[in-house]
Amino acid sequence: MAAVGHSADEESEKNEMEMDIKSFSSSGRQTQNAPYIHKVGVPPKKNLLKELTTTLKETFFSDDPLRHFKDQPKSQKFILGIQAVFPIFEWGRKYNLTKLRGDIIAGLTIASLCIPQDIGYAKLANLEGQYGLYSSFVPPLIYAFMGSSRDIAIGPVAVVSLLLGTLLQSEIDPIKNATEYRRLAFTATFFAGITQATLGVFRLGFLIDFLSHAAIVGFMGGAAITIALQQLKGFLGIKKFTKKTDLISVMHSVFSTAHHGWNWQTIIIGASFLSFLLGAKYIGKKNKKLFWVPAIAPMISVIISTFFVFITRADKQGVQIVKHIEKGLNPSSVDQIYFSGDYLLKGFRIGVVAGMIALTEAVAIGRTFAAMKDYQLDGNKEMVALGAMNVVGSMTSCYVATGSFSRSAVNYMAGCQTAVSNIVMSFVVFLTLQFITPLFKYTPNAILAAIIISAVIGLIDFQAAVLIWKIDKFDFIACMGAFFGVVFASVEIGLLIAVCISFAKILLQVTRPRTAILGKIPRTTVYRNIQQYPEATKVSGLLIVRVDSAIYFSNSSYIKDRILRWVTDEDEQLKANYQTTIQFLIVEMSPVTDIDTSGIHALEDLYKSLQKRGIQLVLANPGPVVIDKLHASNFQNLIGEDRIFLTVADAVSSCSPKLAEDV
Repeated sequence: MAAVGHSADEESEKNEMEMDIKSFSSSGRQTQNAPYIHKVGVPPKKNLLKELTTTLKETFFSDDPLRHFKDQPKSQKFILGIQAVFPIFEWGRKYNLTKLRGDIIAGLTIASLCIPQDIGYAKLANLEGQYGLYSSFVPPLIYAFMGSSRDIAIGPVAVVSLLLGTLLQSEIDPIKNATEYRRLAFTATFFAGITQATLGVFRLGFLIDFLSHAAIVGFMGGAAITIALQQLKGFLGIKKFTKKTDLISVMHSVFSTAHHGWNWQTIIIGASFLSFLLGAKYIGKKNKKLFWVPAIAPMISVIISTFFVFITRADKQGVQIVKHIEKGLNPSSVDQIYFSGDYLLKGFRIGVVAGMIALTEAVAIGRTFAAMKDYQLDGNKEMVALGAMNVVGSMTSCYVATGSFSRSAVNYMAGCQTAVSNIVMSFVVFLTLQFITPLFKYTPNAILAAIIISAVIGLIDFQAAVLIWKIDKFDFIACMGAFFGVVFASVEIGLLIAVCISFAKILLQVTRPRTAILGKIPRTTVYRNIQQYPEATKVSGLLIVRVDSAIYFSNSSYIKDRILRWVTDEDEQLKANYQTTIQFLIVEMSPVTDIDTSGIHALEDLYKSLQKRGIQLVLANPGPVVIDKLHASNFQNLIGEDRIFLTVADAVSSCSPKLAEDV
């Protein structure tokens, strides 16, 4: 009997425990037969300092850059510190002859491509040819020691050269005041480097991501067309040419000089070698093993055309030539940088713009090739490296240098192994500056124009534009806005349009987040968007709405109004069909990553508006940050602890258990 009595007591205790577990729910109204509903957990309170530290770490040090220093002796930490600043000391330990062979071949290949391009790009920036060569000598050396990319080829690029030339030209006439113009160019380069290095040191690289991919595609395409149009001066042999860069001004300048300003010998030279360069590029695309053909084609063009002009003295027939390129290495320009005066602020403004564009291009190129070779690229190290090379470059007669996509692609195809390919290229440029520059005297400008036109054609990415159209129409508007802004206005206007549209998209997404009505997928307890899943059915008497964004001051009013509009529309539809009106509004909050004071006030106002309509507000699956703030504001006391659930299914079964089962 005692054993039976003991067994009965245990059974009684067991039943009581089961009852307690089932009653421990968000709703507090569960019956013994109701399914178990788990209560939404509230995260423990955090120390304010610890929470602030965690937030700052995730914002600026998400990649945990100091993890290598943990549990290391001081001597090892010093070595790791040196390697962090100069990655060459890390990968240099594993360097061997096999890698050297690949780097020498790649370096020689990109050198043959960069030398004629540098002279042409310098002219885009309204500088003499030697400054383009200077910019492919010092900056690549600095980058080779500090950069983390194995594939980027450093030097002047077309877009930055055009941008810099346009911005500088609006401040100083490059012909009448050549000395002041150069000084402002060096000043802008200095501040471009400072901007880049600062972003890297303070780990603010995420700022360049505000310029969307679509805007960059449009800007690059527009800049490519603008650069090509600018080359019509050298391609056609026009002496007097507009200083404006927009399509209408350039075409007017071209056609107004058609009868007396064009030179037919120049046109023949330019057209012939442009055809040769495009043919070489086509061969390289068709057969990847012949990558070296388009790489050496520009140098071959320069050699042949220079020899042709020299022996025929075509310069006497009106063919414009390069004339003189200064021989020797980079002279110091420290004393030429404006550190005071009226041009200081102008140099700073131009430098920041040029530096950001150069940085965006270099990081995009670096990430592309790092993904192809499957290695990690440290964006912040890249920024510091690019900044350091431009600061040093500004003091050694260089203008803004960055990663070149065409040269980097050739570098990759040529089998580069490390940044030593940049050192090899720099050494070839050094030899060119020391011994070969006088030979460029008779190089026709038409060849440089043809080389630049063939190079920038690759910047027009039709496939990317078509893909952007298919994926996101607003992105396409940003792309076309930047494109037409550059082509029909100016480079800076196009850039401004690109930035403005990118920010407009961000603001639109933040202030007008998506909301959706959810329905139950048949034979499941899953609730999904009824537009995506037409078979999903609504639960009678309930309206389930999902908010797909954090709720902040910028969108809280819109979210409240949009939800009320959903309620009004749904109520009108139900009344028209003589169906049960809404009794509960369930807000699915799993996508809501955060909420601020304005957001909580909006929920309070929503609750009050629903109360007047006889509708109860219910929340489902608020995240840890959201539920913590709701408890801090006592919002759970306003709507009731039993109106906050872990899942939509729990909320439905609690609010309308019979109806939930019937659906």
